[in-house]
Amino acid sequence: MATSSRTRRIAKELADIKGDASSKITAEAAESTADLTHLKASIPGPPGTPYEGGSFIVDVRIPTEYPFRPPVMKFDTKVWHPNISSQTGAICLDTLSTAWSPVLTIKSSLLSLQSLLESPEPKDPQDAEVARMVMADPDGFNSKAHEWAVSHAGAPQNPNFSSVRPRTTMAKQEIDESRQVSNSFELRRYHGYNKELVNRFVNMGFDVDRVVEAFQFVGIDKNNGEDYILEEAYMGDITARLLGEP
Repeated sequence: MATSSRTRRIAKELADIKGDASSKITAEAAESTADLTHLKASIPGPPGTPYEGGSFIVDVRIPTEYPFRPPVMKFDTKVWHPNISSQTGAICLDTLSTAWSPVLTIKSSLLSLQSLLESPEPKDPQDAEVARMVMADPDGFNSKAHEWAVSHAGAPQNPNFSSVRPRTTMAKQEIDESRQVSNSFELRRYHGYNKELVNRFVNMGFDVDRVVEAFQFVGIDKNNGEDYILEEAYMGDITARLLGEP
């Protein structure tokens, strides 16, 4: 799609969002310029959830290939949620990756994020620590999610979520499920590569996801998840990819 066509589509989508006051969703250019490839959006916390009454800011980057590739979104507002990184705001949502379609829009993506706040998926986590808490101590999760919404998103205090009831001892099944969530998170993040192998590059200052992408681009053997020493040529190719060299 030509740049002008993409810009027209984005402008129309932003106008549609502005014209739908009932959704209480907003989106506009991040800077006071005509550049519509970097947006700041806000979504209200869904009623009946620990996030109710809060306003959550989302950073939106529109790729050159839009709408054939999804917008890249992350939460600027800190959120305690299993599918949102409590550290970086990164989001685990299929409509922003594998389930994306060109018929979807910025607005529909933001509505999907609002639905995600309402319906967490702890067995497909972005943040394993939060996912374990959802499954092992749902009352504690609701309380902490609400505490963060009050502190970071301006939500009003809600007595339904403000107090934590006493924790019960985790049953063996809950412990097993918690461990499965943690293991699943690690396997999914490292895509079958040995963690130590990947972390040799992470320790150089690169993000895990970028290192895994570089491994896949270069064609590094997963070696059944076992650690091994990479050949020097592969080391150079991976480093070049990570540094963005042609």
